[in-house]
Amino acid sequence: MKWLITLSLILYAFAVPLQPVQADSSTAPNFGPLASLVGEWQGKDPEGKPMTASYQWTGSGTTLVETMTKAQKPMMMTMYHAHKTGLMLTHYCKLGNQPRMRADLPGSDAKTLSFHFIDITNLANPTDAHMHKVSFTFQDQDHFTQEWILSKDGKELPHRFEYTRAK
Repeated sequence: MKWLITLSLILYAFAVPLQPVQADSSTAPNFGPLASLVGEWQGKDPEGKPMTASYQWTGSGTTLVETMTKAQKPMMMTMYHAHKTGLMLTHYCKLGNQPRMRADLPGSDAKTLSFHFIDITNLANPTDAHMHKVSFTFQDQDHFTQEWILSKDGKELPHRFEYTRAK
């Protein structure tokens, strides 16, 4: 009988770690209109040059990863995640700094989402160039616009990007 109990405990010890782990969907964060961006997008930068954006989930659906690429330019990445009653982002910029911004979640029918500066890493002086704000405008399921605001020498310079869902 002891042999059977010992064998059962050994089998249980090996079987438990093999059970698939599933995310608790009841606690999945609300990303508002950002959730509709998952997929591939084609766009134009402020000078009209082509670029792409990709949106993918990571961390069991707790973080949305944005990857922006433009020919002959360094790739940039932004990570969006829930924070209290809103969303936060960390932007890994080609300028070599990492601004963090926060947005309140809009209502379900909202067409805009605006993030505002909180803090930044790897910025030598507050007047050095860095992204300070970003706003999304959602035209429909296949079109959106981002307007990034670059802060440099105390001036705000807008950079507008227009995207269409890749089909």
